[in-house]
Amino acid sequence: MQIYLPIAEVSVNAFLLLGLGGLVGVLSGMFGVGGGFLMTPLLFFIGIPPAVAVATEANQIVASSFSGVLAHLRRKTVDLRMGTVLLVGGLIGAALGVLIFNALKAMGQVDLLVRLCYVVFLGVIGALMFVESLRAIRKTRSGAPPVRKRHNWIHALPLKMKFRTSGLYISVIPPALVGLAVGVLSAIMGVGGGFIMVPAMIYLLGMPTKVVVGTSLFQIIFVTGFATLLHATTNFTVDIVLAVLLLVGGVVGAQVGARLGTRLKAEQLRILLAIMVLLVCGKLAFDLLVQPSELYSLGREAHG
Repeated sequence: MQIYLPIAEVSVNAFLLLGLGGLVGVLSGMFGVGGGFLMTPLLFFIGIPPAVAVATEANQIVASSFSGVLAHLRRKTVDLRMGTVLLVGGLIGAALGVLIFNALKAMGQVDLLVRLCYVVFLGVIGALMFVESLRAIRKTRSGAPPVRKRHNWIHALPLKMKFRTSGLYISVIPPALVGLAVGVLSAIMGVGGGFIMVPAMIYLLGMPTKVVVGTSLFQIIFVTGFATLLHATTNFTVDIVLAVLLLVGGVVGAQVGARLGTRLKAEQLRILLAIMVLLVCGKLAFDLLVQPSELYSLGREAHG
């Protein structure tokens, strides 16, 4: 069933969009990532213009993340205090990101920037997560207890606060900065930023893995909602028809993902996420290198 998307100005199969929304919803519930890092490139692949994909995907992330958070709140695996600190930084970052996005859109460079951001971030984060997950799996198999450094330079910073659900007493500065970075990326790349926030919360802040997923989704809801609102009111690139189809699939998928996530070990979840990130990065890099026609075109100048 073909359906016309008014803002994207393309016709797409409605069932394909529902399926993609469902797939990303499952990932959202399992890994605590908004799923935008995967969905936005998938939208590029089926012909949606990057500017529309970024703004609209932020909208779908809100729904799938909200659905995932409800499941985690029932299990009491959301650190609301940590989520609020991340959120403050995230809202400031989202406002900055939309300003950068609009400036590049005016220069006609936004499509290239979005694709390059994906290749760089997904490549670096996917590789780091993959190596760390392999190391954790090896340690588990050898019977050595997993050792995580609880005390590092972060614990020496001022403005400390108790985060009871996470069992931490650390400075609010690192979580606020993580939130700020994620907010900027959310606006420019149409992502919830979970693929950066989840590793940062585990390895940088030292939060327990079981609390990380729900807390990440809590922050993602508000930051991506704010980014969507700014995109809709400043550059009019939110396609409502596309958003609704992705949203329906995403909400259902998130509930399934939250259940699946409880059946897998933390190390297995992380290595699966790392492999997925690297695969999407590889496809995007391949498209950038193999299809230079998307970046620029050479033609003979016509003389009148």
